[in-house]
Amino acid sequence: MAMDFSAMCPRYEWAVELLSKRWTSLILRALMDGPRRFTEVRDYVPGLSDRLLSERLQELEAAGVVERRVYPQRPVVIEYDLTEKGRDLRGVLEAIQAWANRWVEVEETPHAVGFP
Repeated sequence: MAMDFSAMCPRYEWAVELLSKRWTSLILRALMDGPRRFTEVRDYVPGLSDRLLSERLQELEAAGVVERRVYPQRPVVIEYDLTEKGRDLRGVLEAIQAWANRWVEVEETPHAVGFP
């Protein structure tokens, strides 16, 4: 199915704005293999502050992409997991990875070329 590029689609614009926020795609990638606790997501994404992680998780939860689960035990356990809507982004993230594998040259790490 061919895409119509003659006019801006508001759905496309919303999706791009959500996914292009700094750290968001990396957070989604961290959650692709299943639920993780806050610290596990933070450790998966080097350089991500607690404040920004919390902010991005709240945005993704509000968008219906991430679900926050609280287990009332001692100590309280909180996990973040992708919803069906979030899991459906797997193909998007895989397509970005395939494009990056083909076109992006990295000497050591993304941080070495000025990425966060």
